[in-house]
Amino acid sequence: MINGVHNLLARLNAFVWDDDMRELSGWRRYLLFVLRVLHLLIKELVGGQLNLRAMSLVYTTLLSIVPLLAVSFSVLKGFGVRNNWIETQLYDLLTPLGPGSVELADKVISFVENVKVGMLGSIGIVLLIYTVIALLQKIESAFNFVWQIDHLRSLSQRVSNYLSVTLIGPVLIFSAVGFTATVLDTETAQQLVSIEPFGSLMYYGSKLVPYILVCLAFTLIYIFIPNTHVQFTAALVGGVIAGVLWKITGWGFAAFIASSSRYAAIYSGFAIVILLLIWMYLSWLILLVGSQIAYFVQHPKYMTLHREPMVLSNRMREQLALQLMFLIGYNYFHGKAAWTIDRFVDYLDLPGEPLQRTLRTLVDAGYLIEVDNDGVPVYLPLLDIENIRIIDVLTDVRCARESRVLSLQQLTPVRTVVQLMSELNAAQQTVLGDRTLRSMVLAVDEALEAASQVPVEE
Repeated sequence: MINGVHNLLARLNAFVWDDDMRELSGWRRYLLFVLRVLHLLIKELVGGQLNLRAMSLVYTTLLSIVPLLAVSFSVLKGFGVRNNWIETQLYDLLTPLGPGSVELADKVISFVENVKVGMLGSIGIVLLIYTVIALLQKIESAFNFVWQIDHLRSLSQRVSNYLSVTLIGPVLIFSAVGFTATVLDTETAQQLVSIEPFGSLMYYGSKLVPYILVCLAFTLIYIFIPNTHVQFTAALVGGVIAGVLWKITGWGFAAFIASSSRYAAIYSGFAIVILLLIWMYLSWLILLVGSQIAYFVQHPKYMTLHREPMVLSNRMREQLALQLMFLIGYNYFHGKAAWTIDRFVDYLDLPGEPLQRTLRTLVDAGYLIEVDNDGVPVYLPLLDIENIRIIDVLTDVRCARESRVLSLQQLTPVRTVVQLMSELNAAQQTVLGDRTLRSMVLAVDEALEAASQVPVEE
């Protein structure tokens, strides 16, 4: 009996995880995608990395929610938005918390209204803005983890992008809601309501508007927050799934609170705070899971049973470093467009994290320079490609992770091994000699000239 169950689970596991998503099509591809997503959802709920990051975001949100709302409310008031509309949106956001949500929303609004931005002074305003930026930076870090990106935007990009989200985001949300309400109140819309089936369609359509806005908001978050290029289709799939899941979870959470009085009996006056923490945790977890789904839609080959660490082998790191140097040197020598991380990801078919680490190694070694090009970092040779020797690049890549604590000098030498490594290094020096990056570029040009081929994309 036990062997039979074990064999069944083994076959089911093989059916779901053994195939490469890129090689599948039709109903089997969609079925396996759904099954894998369900497995990942359960895994993250039980206790995955996204689970831990959602908990971290709850803590950060508690510290930053009042300054964030204060800045957003100030911007909305500057555009003539009335307080009652702002209060209504906050009430709707906290509805899953049950009857206590009204009292909690009133307290939050009271805190926000007591924050007199004009009386804070220059230092107070700076600290207020810093608190908001710190929250958004934490959010970007969590999304970058999902997208296998190990670095944040530059400081100037963070300040400009985060302030744009804080200042423009509330205005766009209000405009979208106001536009929807205005369209439904027009005379033409009122006439259509009295005509069937337009009346029924508009009635049910108005019920879907909140869901559509939530899904659209999640989609935009998935596009703009991660420090990488996210395809609209991938962000839309993740946004729709996360938006629907968030709404369903809100219903279930509200029903749970309405049917259970245990929390109030156990925690007394702290019950609403505990429920708020749980709801914030679920909201962040759903948002991160939706981002994970968007990542797998864009990169289906990385949807594996266990999260694979993006660690390059020594062989692959050396070859990747040479390929990056060649591609950058080739485009620079021929006056073509400079390479970006997104172009490297598409061209080399690798995730962004190992690419970034390798590029950072080459930048730190003094071979490349990262230049900001309209908010997008591009990579150029720091030295003349005639002066970049291949043997030096390989040596620096091999020594990149050595430090004062962990280096060859700290390793007790074994004479036979040291002699063998010296022979290998000498052999490599003999093969490569003084070959430079420029010689690689010219050699490729000469070899492909007769064949009329282009080694890299334009």
